[in-house]
Amino acid sequence: MRAHIKTHEEKSLQCNECNKYFRNKRDLSVHKRIHTGEKPYKCPQCEKSFNQGSNLRTHLLKHSNERPHQCNECGKHFISTASLKLHQKMHSDDKRYQCSHCEKRFYHTGHRKTHERIHTGEKPYLCSDCGKSFASSFAFKVHQRIHTGERPYPCSDCSKSFYKLSDLKLHRRTHTREKPFKCSLCDKTFGISTSLKIHERIHTGEKPYCCSICGERFSFKWGFQSHKKKHTAPEPS
Repeated sequence: MRAHIKTHEEKSLQCNECNKYFRNKRDLSVHKRIHTGEKPYKCPQCEKSFNQGSNLRTHLLKHSNERPHQCNECGKHFISTASLKLHQKMHSDDKRYQCSHCEKRFYHTGHRKTHERIHTGEKPYLCSDCGKSFASSFAFKVHQRIHTGERPYPCSDCSKSFYKLSDLKLHRRTHTREKPFKCSLCDKTFGISTSLKIHERIHTGEKPYCCSICGERFSFKWGFQSHKKKHTAPEPS
């Protein structure tokens, strides 16, 4: 209640850098770190540092793989309440933000903005190490780990660690032997969705690989690559 009452207090303290107003000295002091670049809260497990203790606490959950906030609709877990609230919008029908180039609609303006870059080709996140650019901040952050060597997702069963959470989840199946992707036409199961997709070509007869020289088509990449060597192999003397 005391915290709530403070939300009604007048914002009388002004930042001399950007003229924003704050209710108390603590909030103003924390805000000023945006301008000074001060980040007094350092992660003990990696090189990152933060301007607020709450941001550090949320970051530490990435190292422990702890996700304490659960969605009561689908059971998924999230690191922060902000991530959970953003996710929960997916369960509502309130897609109020429509793409200005196509019919797709989104729960959040940020998702719409990122999607629209598919149409515009805009990639505002530029890597200063290799020159690659990215449409989303998330893809950019993941890419930067290639240069920094940061692997924030360690496996709890072995010494391996990973750049992306999705890579860790795939790796964990080597320990659990979990194969959640089942073929709808036979009893085979797979650990990753791409393996299932490749397997299903046995049933569908799909041949996505086409030789540009003779037009022959192949279901699997290994067969296609083996075939190409026939065209490049030297003729017998």
